[in-house]
Amino acid sequence: MTDAVSGLLDLLDVERLEVDLFRGFTPDDEADRPRVYGGQVIAQALASAYRTVGDDRHCHSLHAYFIRPGDPKIPIIYEVDRSRDGGSFTTRRVVAIQHGQQILNMSASFHVHEDGWDHQHDMPEVKQPDELMSRQQLAEQFKDKISDEQLKHWMRPQPFEMKEISGLNPFNPKPKSDVNHVWFRTDGKVDASPAMHHCLVAWASDMNLLGSSLRPHGLHWINKDLMTASLDHAIWFHAPVRADEWLLYAMDSPKAGNGRSFNRGNIFTQDGQLVASTVQEGLMRKLKPRKKD
Repeated sequence: MTDAVSGLLDLLDVERLEVDLFRGFTPDDEADRPRVYGGQVIAQALASAYRTVGDDRHCHSLHAYFIRPGDPKIPIIYEVDRSRDGGSFTTRRVVAIQHGQQILNMSASFHVHEDGWDHQHDMPEVKQPDELMSRQQLAEQFKDKISDEQLKHWMRPQPFEMKEISGLNPFNPKPKSDVNHVWFRTDGKVDASPAMHHCLVAWASDMNLLGSSLRPHGLHWINKDLMTASLDHAIWFHAPVRADEWLLYAMDSPKAGNGRSFNRGNIFTQDGQLVASTVQEGLMRKLKPRKKD
């Protein structure tokens, strides 16, 4: 396990302040960011909810609204409401708070294991991870077009390996299909509970999803005229999942308009099992020049 993965596990081991009150932190090297990464807030909120649920129950769905951008310089308080403890299902509501204000509301439902009928759509036929370049190899290709500071950011160790299939050239993006495929896994094996692997997948699920809506317009997140942000995020966990094994994130964006985009994703194991699905609406706005006084 790399230091980056170990650091992420520490972030997801939220601190219990009271019976249903928890505290999470943002990495020190993210303190200069304009806002906290949304996947971090969702994953820490889910980790907080899991701390109030029996070991025999696992999250099958969560629905979150991003209300305000998180401040990476201060801790985040997670308040868990024990909405219901039923015979088969457990429901929790989590509110993330900073500066006395809500930054995220999330509802999550947990279910005991049950046998039932089973079917799924097939996994798309795509290139395998060993056929694709790593993030560091891609950054090396563009090192002559970016500053040393940007290159350092791109090359720094990350908790997840990401390998894009048919990614956009960030410096000369051309319109492409909204269909967006990415392989991901933690950078090293993780010996952790199924609940923690859910939290790790939740952390990663906010990466690349909104980018699906940028592809048809030949846009990339480094575009200075573009403002993007996650507005809401939902995950359904269909089966046990390991975040330290290659997972295919098959995404698309059926619609964008009115300054917002609608994005969907299915997450498959390398052998083709559908283990999770996601839906997200995002802000997709052209920045307007500020008026001078």
